[in-house]
Amino acid sequence: MRSEPLLAAEPTAPVRNVGELYAIASTQAQRAALRYGKLAAAGDETFEPVRCVFEALSERERQRAEAIEAACIAAIGRAPAQADLRWMPMDLVPTEELSDLKNSLLSTAYGAWALAVRHRERAFIFWTYVAARAELAIVRAAAERMAREALHDGNLLRRERRLAWRAERSEAHAGDAPAATELSSAALLESLLFKDIFRWSQEAPAAQRRHLLSLIGDGSQGPVPETNDTLPHPEALDEVKRRALRRAEQLSSIYLDEADKAVDQSRLELAQQLAARSIARLADLRTIASHTG
Repeated sequence: MRSEPLLAAEPTAPVRNVGELYAIASTQAQRAALRYGKLAAAGDETFEPVRCVFEALSERERQRAEAIEAACIAAIGRAPAQADLRWMPMDLVPTEELSDLKNSLLSTAYGAWALAVRHRERAFIFWTYVAARAELAIVRAAAERMAREALHDGNLLRRERRLAWRAERSEAHAGDAPAATELSSAALLESLLFKDIFRWSQEAPAAQRRHLLSLIGDGSQGPVPETNDTLPHPEALDEVKRRALRRAEQLSSIYLDEADKAVDQSRLELAQQLAARSIARLADLRTIASHTG
């Protein structure tokens, strides 16, 4: 499981319109192109195998920025504008991660591709949050497209990462050994989270109760807790909320790791679907928690 979350914080506020969404996406793509481009121009001869990776990544981000601009013009009749931004777009390609790779004597093409995969996974989580919190259907649909694009990019980058792994080890299938799955532990966590959300709902106002119960469906996704469960007093209820949020975040991490380790398309698609659902659920739980104090 990941030692730290891919996304350090949620988007600052819901995205209010399509212009703001494209302004965010454009800023992020331009920032990524610039930072990858700096690494492509840096380093000595020992950095050469890594430099070509960042040249390719920088070009991909420039093309993404152009595509975002074209999509924005098609949607609202003009290019993305900084004036549309209400908050600074989240950094999907942190300089600290790039500096660590640049300054390491052990930098490899595999490490560079692996970092790029991480960045697109971060983009997937970000846009899934945006979609989950969107108030307008048109914004939600556009954010979902961004999330799908990040998944597609991640798949392509994993392929490059796998090729680099093989090349560095000179073994045709060194990078394809199946890793031990964590989905069995995820099943237990899902069951425990189901019960936490149910208990949380019993003390929530009517609207929030309906929202919480909608996250666990009609009982078909897990065992229905006993109806004579003792309702928690306020202090215990706070602990139930914290535990539910922690378990929801753990599940998101497990599913993302599972997608990262997938060795066939069906397993990858299943893990990505579970991750998208889990991240959207986590965003809902955090929103409810922030409104209840």
